[in-house]
Amino acid sequence: MRGFVILDFGSQFTQLIARRLRELGFYSEIHSYKYPTEEIIKKKPYGIILSGGPNSVYEAGSPQRDVAELRNISPLMGVCYGMQLLTHQLGGKVTKAHHREYGFNYVNWSTQIGSVPSKQKVWMSHGDVVEAAPRGFNVIAMSDGQHPAAIQGEGVLALQFHPEVAHTEFGLDILKYFAEDMCKAPADWDAPHIKDVLISDVQKKVGPADHVLVGLSGGVDSTVVATLLTKALGAERVHCVFVDNGLLRKNEFANVLEMYRKIGLNVKGVDASEEFLTALKGKTDPEDKRKTIGRVFIEVFDKSYDHKLPIKWLAQGTLYPDVIESVSSVGGSVTIKSHHNVGGLPEKMKLGLVEPVRELFKDEVRALGAQLGLPHQMLWRHPFPGPGLSIRVLGEITKEKLQIIKEADDIFISELRRAGLYEKIWQAFCVLLPVKTVGVQGDARTYDHVLALRAVTSSDGMTADWYPFEFQFLREVSNLITNKVKGVNRVVYDVTSKPPGTIEWE
Repeated sequence: MRGFVILDFGSQFTQLIARRLRELGFYSEIHSYKYPTEEIIKKKPYGIILSGGPNSVYEAGSPQRDVAELRNISPLMGVCYGMQLLTHQLGGKVTKAHHREYGFNYVNWSTQIGSVPSKQKVWMSHGDVVEAAPRGFNVIAMSDGQHPAAIQGEGVLALQFHPEVAHTEFGLDILKYFAEDMCKAPADWDAPHIKDVLISDVQKKVGPADHVLVGLSGGVDSTVVATLLTKALGAERVHCVFVDNGLLRKNEFANVLEMYRKIGLNVKGVDASEEFLTALKGKTDPEDKRKTIGRVFIEVFDKSYDHKLPIKWLAQGTLYPDVIESVSSVGGSVTIKSHHNVGGLPEKMKLGLVEPVRELFKDEVRALGAQLGLPHQMLWRHPFPGPGLSIRVLGEITKEKLQIIKEADDIFISELRRAGLYEKIWQAFCVLLPVKTVGVQGDARTYDHVLALRAVTSSDGMTADWYPFEFQFLREVSNLITNKVKGVNRVVYDVTSKPPGTIEWE
């Protein structure tokens, strides 16, 4: 399908550009900044976007690309590093900023761009700035710090800020201006197209006689993947395995297994809780716990199916936020934390990897699930990490600690549902801290655990803000937990956004 080509120079926001364009109805694909020119020409893109990145155009080894030849293919947009690269290669001047601009800033437009107001609140993250625009370009916006924030030339728009992030007001309007006014692109991309494209991709990748093994976690992502594969290949070729790793929420294994069978998945339940807890014994480092769980998952999957079947593929519900937090992109983005379902498979499994929603965000996966006919209640379950409660119990995992957090989590989530707040929140959970404090319960001194509550709002998991509960709600939840959950005598609420924190604590 014809659309936009986004060349990735290493920004952790690159995928957001594609996501925003899709929201506006424009198909888009992300490729390495090294993507061959002849391949771009074959796609006949309406426009090409150069992403941001962590480098300076003057650094040895910084990602470079001949932008003049790209300009001959279609209109160009440069974002952050993309703007600096365009300026540098087309004859302008880029220098180190005297005052770096990170986070919220304001830009002042001298030229009208769509419906964007003359003063706009934006999100910036850069150390270099454009000092002089290339010949034939006009500076059409300045930052409050008096740096060029936007330049425009024939068929080219370049921005020093990030229109793709939610923090930039009217960012969608700028992308729409580029797509519609400069590129004349039709808005003809939607969720049904995503479904059809992904089903077609799966059918092309998986051989006509091949079978697929799916590791189910109980969450939205793997459920949608299993349903998509079943739709594409048939239930007899898609073998789902749902593992009780001992790290699931209260009663989750039985409840979710029943749900899977109701929606027609070919699923096998495996109780491997002792294997996981034994492997995790004595481990306290969060990366060590994640990698241990990933390893044991693979081992369990390898033992959980009939090897006489022609299973050639393992499918996973990897999403793009998992990928960019786990692996450095082609342009050099920074690894934040590893995810158990990112990074490939051990050679001994001899299975190919199928990750059909790897390029999607959570909201797109939910839209895809709705197109596949999955029930609303299933699609709007809060995200649950693959490592489960192991990363919500800080420090060593024990059965006692798991029991505490399961009971507390059940109370917290039940109260959110009772108060009508569950679907207003992106993700909510409890964290058991490796800290004990003195308390008074039943007129006696206690020395028990501290439990943290976490609830955030988000649209895609890339950025998030803590949910502003009414104090009365927090009071009631705290009272319920400290009265009903043995082993907790203090409850706190996490008021940290992402960034600087991540959504999960580990």
